[in-house]
Amino acid sequence: MALSSPQPPSPSPPPPPPRPRPPSSTWRPHHLAVKEEAPKKQEILCNDDRDKDLLTAEVKKSTMSRKRPAQLVIPEYSGDLNICERGKKLDNKEFEVKGRDFFLASKKGTREFMEDRHAVMLDIAGDPKQAFFAVIDGHGGHAATDYVAENLGKNLVHELQVDGNEVEAALRKAYSATDIQFLAQGENGGACAAGVLLKDGELYTANVGDCKAVLSRKGKAMKLTNDHRLKTREDERARIENSGGFLYYHNGVCRVNGSLAISRAFGDIHLKDWIISEPEIVKFPLTSDCDFLILASDGLWDKVSEQEAVDVVLGERNPMESCRKLVDISSRRGNYDDITVMMIKLNDFKINVA
Repeated sequence: MALSSPQPPSPSPPPPPPRPRPPSSTWRPHHLAVKEEAPKKQEILCNDDRDKDLLTAEVKKSTMSRKRPAQLVIPEYSGDLNICERGKKLDNKEFEVKGRDFFLASKKGTREFMEDRHAVMLDIAGDPKQAFFAVIDGHGGHAATDYVAENLGKNLVHELQVDGNEVEAALRKAYSATDIQFLAQGENGGACAAGVLLKDGELYTANVGDCKAVLSRKGKAMKLTNDHRLKTREDERARIENSGGFLYYHNGVCRVNGSLAISRAFGDIHLKDWIISEPEIVKFPLTSDCDFLILASDGLWDKVSEQEAVDVVLGERNPMESCRKLVDISSRRGNYDDITVMMIKLNDFKINVA
């Protein structure tokens, strides 16, 4: 069998002539120049719209993958930002206070800064049976809560010195003065507060917003404050609308001008025509059947009922442990807000009680 001789390879076509370089002295090789050029729109031939969408998405993904990620900037820690009492830092986002006749537990929620505060003034006018307690819950930062915690009690003492017989008038003037003074600072944000004044065998509660005071009377919970939540306060909604405010409803929540879901607070300068700081005041006699008082921010009351809170305190021998337990119950039930619980013993403030 004869074998055929191999055929010589056909000559390859000559290479294309090199492209002339641009006259600019800043010329770079093509593979480097591509990185400096803005991404160009690509024309893609597709059989149908679905294929075109898929290919377009791939092009976008490829373009985005070449972009350098933004620089991550981590701010330095500042101990002055996370405070609850002047000079006292939060420890692991929780802290406790044990004082004369009161106990307090507080826990930071998921916000960047702790916005709950409290205020205590004992021995007002040198009288051990006169005291003021308050739990304060901020929004839009902690500037308002810091100011209210520092100044509300001082303003109340001043007003009581002017005329100690007009207690309710003194409370209203103190709340108003604190609000006016804070607004003059030019700071943003606001604060709710539930305050309790114990004087002359009487208990006075004064609240703005949705912090709450609950009295245990023979083991039964008695609410002494009425929340200023627009969802449940038809009278507050009418007041705001009659004064020219706008109520916006979203997901079942009513808000003033689409912002706040409460109708009374300190601060909130941009809503001050409608968000007032005048407290609602309740006066109640300290009788022998008054056990104790619970003051707390809405971080507790959103998850724990008034009676349950009273039952927890009654079931614990240690008042501080009862405050801890209430904070823990709210957290375990899914609360993400700041939580502050204060329990006040009332026996030492009673007068001529058999």
